[in-house]
Amino acid sequence: MTKLRFLTAGESHGKGLVGIIEGIPAGLSLLPEEIDRDLKRRQSGYGRGGRMKIEEDRALILSGVRWGRTLGTPISLTIENRDWKNWQEGMSSDPSCEGSIPAVTRPRPGHADLAGVLKYGHRDVRDVLERSSARETAMRVALGSIARKFLLHFGITVTSYVVQIGSIRLEASLAPPPAQLSQEEVDRSPVRCPHGETSREMTLLIDEALRRGDSLGGVFMVVARGVPVGLGSHVHWDRRIDGRLSQALMSIQAIKGVEVGAGFGAASRFGSEVMDEIFCAPQGGLLRATNNAGGIEGGMTNGMPVLLRAAMKPIPTLRKPLRSVDLATGGPVEAAYERSDVCAVPAAAVIAEAMTALVLADAVLEKHGGDSMEETERNLTSYLGSLKIPPDSP
Repeated sequence: MTKLRFLTAGESHGKGLVGIIEGIPAGLSLLPEEIDRDLKRRQSGYGRGGRMKIEEDRALILSGVRWGRTLGTPISLTIENRDWKNWQEGMSSDPSCEGSIPAVTRPRPGHADLAGVLKYGHRDVRDVLERSSARETAMRVALGSIARKFLLHFGITVTSYVVQIGSIRLEASLAPPPAQLSQEEVDRSPVRCPHGETSREMTLLIDEALRRGDSLGGVFMVVARGVPVGLGSHVHWDRRIDGRLSQALMSIQAIKGVEVGAGFGAASRFGSEVMDEIFCAPQGGLLRATNNAGGIEGGMTNGMPVLLRAAMKPIPTLRKPLRSVDLATGGPVEAAYERSDVCAVPAAAVIAEAMTALVLADAVLEKHGGDSMEETERNLTSYLGSLKIPPDSP
């Protein structure tokens, strides 16, 4: 059974980020500029901080690709941290540089700072915050771009858009149906919201948060189309695809809630209003008129678009510092401030696309995988040919 797995390494102000992905079959066309496009999308979005003005993320492929095609071996990437030039002693591995910058002893509420220093026995919060930083997600997006290219070969697309920032919400009637969702149109919005007036109101609210020295969270939607029936399984808890996708999205920094399909809204409705009834298609086979299940039933994809929503809390690093305690003195202080965003919801949506692509690629390989793209395509084509399910629509 072919499996996809990946690892990332690196600190926010270290030399760079490193990623390894294993399980991509041989013969997939892959170019660095395709990865760089998604990295640029992650860096965009109204409300991003000064770090995005410094970094210009580009992926360097170190292994696993020859002459533009994958070899079936582990693919390794690096992304340079351009800000490293300002941190060469402060983040050096050389023990002679110890103490070259002051220790951070004022943990920030809402971050990994306090729990991390207590868990690992550190005295300097920087030993925690450098890795817990969302800078790490740049490599996740790079690896997810490879998974996205793999899925696209089989007609599976993963897109996203922002539905809420702070109190400004995109009304459901104004949201695009999955079949009409244009990623290019979404990306033209500074907050990645597909409705012009709502997008403008969101940017105004971000401006207000900036003036107040505050931050904003929000909600975004991820849509995966062309997903075949039968990814995941009902037979064990850890094979259920909705559980795997939810865990992947919850692993993104500051994500505090995930919904599949109707999600929490289904809890307040009668069952007859929620279940997606099954009909015979005029051309033969079966179809659904609704998709409240979000494309997943019983822990398995059902052939409809996979619909995921995730809620991101406001970024806890504030220009208007919160109250904390100095770990060195035990006295009350204002929390430390690290350069940060006002709102990163548009970027989080791009990261969620990457994580969704990685999980779905893993599930495709789990069921249909082969050592080459040709073998995987034969396996999937044979399977789909045995089904009587028309392409997804709602």
